[in-house]
Amino acid sequence: MRNETRLKYNDWLSRQAEINNQQLSTLQQGLRFNVSPSVEQKLENKIQESDEFLKKINVYPVNEQEGEKIGLDVSGPIAGTNNTTTTRREPRAVDTMDDKTYRCEQTNSDTYISYAKLDAWAKFPNFQAMLSNQIVRRRALDRIMVGFNGTHHVTISDFANNPLLQDVNIGWPQQYRNNASKRVLTNVTITSRDEDNKIIQKGDYGNLNSLAMDARRNLLDSWYVESQDLVVITGRTLLNQNDFPILNSLSQTNPNSEQLAGQLLIAQRRIDGMPVYAAPYFPEGCMLITSFSNLSLYWQIGAARRQVKEEPEYNRVSTYSSSNDAYVIEDYGFGCLIDGITWAGESSEA
Repeated sequence: MRNETRLKYNDWLSRQAEINNQQLSTLQQGLRFNVSPSVEQKLENKIQESDEFLKKINVYPVNEQEGEKIGLDVSGPIAGTNNTTTTRREPRAVDTMDDKTYRCEQTNSDTYISYAKLDAWAKFPNFQAMLSNQIVRRRALDRIMVGFNGTHHVTISDFANNPLLQDVNIGWPQQYRNNASKRVLTNVTITSRDEDNKIIQKGDYGNLNSLAMDARRNLLDSWYVESQDLVVITGRTLLNQNDFPILNSLSQTNPNSEQLAGQLLIAQRRIDGMPVYAAPYFPEGCMLITSFSNLSLYWQIGAARRQVKEEPEYNRVSTYSSSNDAYVIEDYGFGCLIDGITWAGESSEA
């Protein structure tokens, strides 16, 4: 690390100690500390604001590591009649009667930045902001990756065998598989057609529209079937590139495909009248029909930990961060999952 970089780095370290109400020596010695509540909230806001998908769902702070879901939306109908004098009027719960609990699990976000990169950044006037924001975007993308692909939580994750962070936490599709299997439709085929729209091989459903229509009407609670908030969340592989104007705008003269990394794309067409969103890292051959307001990410207040450690033996500065997170379906009746969608005649592994 160059001398001028060292001065800027020390200023940044002093600022981190100040805003987290820590002694400067705590950070200089590379000790672990609790992130202050105000900094924690600002970081969560930055993570949410950095991604279009996270902006659309609920991101709630909670006090306890585990407890009852917040479930702010009203569930089913509450109107009724009872004009007799002999039968007691029975109130109905306005929240869902599904599994109502959540549990926040620790998620580590450990990164490093090399001395060489610090030296390169030191010439910029916003050096401190660049250093503080280095992991914000990646944490947002990781949360989405876990949210769609997480199947379980283990004490020590294995990235080599779980490259989509499947073992970090339990994501939204897996919550349906674990807690609302009656609302999960699996291993369905769609009729295959050629370029002239002639049938190659018939499937369980003629097209994605008929599949979504059947799932929507049979797997959702009846009072949600016609909700205007329903959307279809899927990956890009089930849809045609022509469905996404931004993909069509890319060419050899406009090749900035990196702008699509991690983006939530909205398709031109609808499926069963519902808007279609292609979400980053969404599992192939899968569709989630629900409302964005039904998907939540909880983070536990006061659970954020951080350690900034200079590691000269590796020519780098490492930041070890952790938070306690939970991926929550507020009301299972307000959605369904379609798993294992393939085109007739194609293998599910294809």
